[in-house]
Amino acid sequence: MQKDLLIVEDLMLLMFDDSSGAIAGAGTLYYTLGGAVLVELAQAGRVRLDEQDKGLNGLRVHAVAGEPLPDPLLQAANEKVAERARGVQTLLIQIGTGLRETVLDRLVERGLLRRESKRTLGVFRTTATRAADTRHKEALVERVRAALVDGAEPDTRTAAVIGLLSASGTLPSLNRVIPWSGAVHKRAKRLEQASWGAEAVNTAVIRTLAATTAGAVVTAAAVTN
Repeated sequence: MQKDLLIVEDLMLLMFDDSSGAIAGAGTLYYTLGGAVLVELAQAGRVRLDEQDKGLNGLRVHAVAGEPLPDPLLQAANEKVAERARGVQTLLIQIGTGLRETVLDRLVERGLLRRESKRTLGVFRTTATRAADTRHKEALVERVRAALVDGAEPDTRTAAVIGLLSASGTLPSLNRVIPWSGAVHKRAKRLEQASWGAEAVNTAVIRTLAATTAGAVVTAAAVTN
């Protein structure tokens, strides 16, 4: 099992369907991925919230000074936060936009995913992303399952991943490996609403993700009707 993956990479693996290559919650994926990066920065002590300063885009997030971060993805996000204080919702978009391909590329480089190229009708070349080495993902799923099905106490990182999955509305997509039930839903919601790690930022991120996902569902339903 690889030890140096970011939360955003673990989250992508869990949302990635190994059979089809589809990613759960694709419509709001930039929010979810941006949230994962912001949560990781919070847990590293590199961002803080001004709880007295709330605008239309949520509480303002400030950077906390420190040494350059070793991971370039986190460092780039930290530099974005450091430019100026922004509302948490704005930051989720600015950090998360474009992260889909970046994170997929990293997972391919790590050998966890692979890219297949083929020709359609003998003319058009298409590329698909598929699962490669699934051992890390299987270990992730076991930790999530232990927390949600068996009632085990998750570590901070696993709690963060579960909270993000729950808030983004993508947890039911794991139904084949983590049977969906009322009890699983309740446990996930408790972790989603809990204050783990750098609690102010994490809570703001999770609440924003949950509200955004709910809004997207309402909009989709209105269009359908």
